[in-house]
Amino acid sequence: MGTQAKAKCGCWAAITRGIGGVCVSSAATAASSSTIPRTSLVHDAATEARYLNASNREMSTPHEPMLSEENDDKQISSNRSAGELLQFSFQELKIATGNFRPDSILGEGGFGYVFKGWVEENSTTPAKPGTGVTVAVKSLKPDALQGHREWVAEIDFLGQLHHPNLVKLIGYCIEDDQRLLVYEFMARGSLENHLFRRALPLPWSHRIKIAIGAAKGLAFLHGGAKPVIYRDFKTSNILLDSNYNAKLSDFGLAKAGPQGDNTHVSTRVVGTYGYAAPEYVMTGHLTSKSDVYSFGVVLLEILTGRRSVDKKRPNQEQNLVAWARPYLGDKRRLFHLVDPRLELNYSIKGVQKVAQIAFYCLNRDSKVRPSMEEIVKNLVPLQDLNDLAYHSLRSRTYQRAQPQRNKQPNAQ
Repeated sequence: MGTQAKAKCGCWAAITRGIGGVCVSSAATAASSSTIPRTSLVHDAATEARYLNASNREMSTPHEPMLSEENDDKQISSNRSAGELLQFSFQELKIATGNFRPDSILGEGGFGYVFKGWVEENSTTPAKPGTGVTVAVKSLKPDALQGHREWVAEIDFLGQLHHPNLVKLIGYCIEDDQRLLVYEFMARGSLENHLFRRALPLPWSHRIKIAIGAAKGLAFLHGGAKPVIYRDFKTSNILLDSNYNAKLSDFGLAKAGPQGDNTHVSTRVVGTYGYAAPEYVMTGHLTSKSDVYSFGVVLLEILTGRRSVDKKRPNQEQNLVAWARPYLGDKRRLFHLVDPRLELNYSIKGVQKVAQIAFYCLNRDSKVRPSMEEIVKNLVPLQDLNDLAYHSLRSRTYQRAQPQRNKQPNAQ
């Protein structure tokens, strides 16, 4: 096979060999002892409480071996064309990121680091900083076996799926033991950073815009001819461009949805506690409604400015869902949930509707949860509301003051 032919298809053969030779070699090992027993579906508060009490534990560690039950999705789709993605050399990405210098690090995960870099448009040629196209380069740690599989899943899913609310995968590098992915650069980082790490609060209008964009991304995944379950929907995986358009990133845990008469996919439980649907954690049965539950948790984070799990808070407030659930169905108590940093700069009807949607998303019976398409339809009108609580309070204050002013002449 010639050099050019290897550049086009040899990488995919190497990827397939890599999965078989690297990840699957340890696939038959026993499950982690920290895995929650798979029992019945969660339809009652007592069962859900056991899940919530366990939610401070990690569902999987970065280097946990993959179980054999996931072997069915180990192969790259046979109809994928490597020509649709750019194949970078390691040297090109080394130059593009300034030798992976520390000050270019955008983030870090169990897989490794994400670096900022620059390349020429529609090319693998490195560009000078500030010129060409800005990219984000995800570098896999050589010893991250699970990360390798997730690296392949990223290529398999993002190489085929294209939507305005999914991060664009530009290319990849597979060279010796190096595994890297190249994405479009998202200028404003993650929703997690804006909600929990920034001094200034994220405006209500931006929160609604981000929720709509993320919902559209999930609706696209669920609504295709071959549905995809995202499986790790959380604020750190929602990235924002310069205009606060939300795009889903990190498809390493994504899973092909059930086909035909199947109602669910049985799979090893992975993801992030605090976001994972309790019935999935309990049974390993994965459906699109598992993503809907996770979306409900993120809606709560957007509404409250609180993390899904926060051990720094009092015991009864550490799990966001457990703390917020009693407020969601009570209009008079509902506004206790609103992020205090917003003060009164939020839509009253918008808060009520977001709380209602979150309430339905978090239903203990997964079958009762709405579809993401329904959620999008209910969220979109909220971006046009202008009934700010600040205006409402000022109006009520003015109305209460009017009778006092009218009485003053009579008092004389």
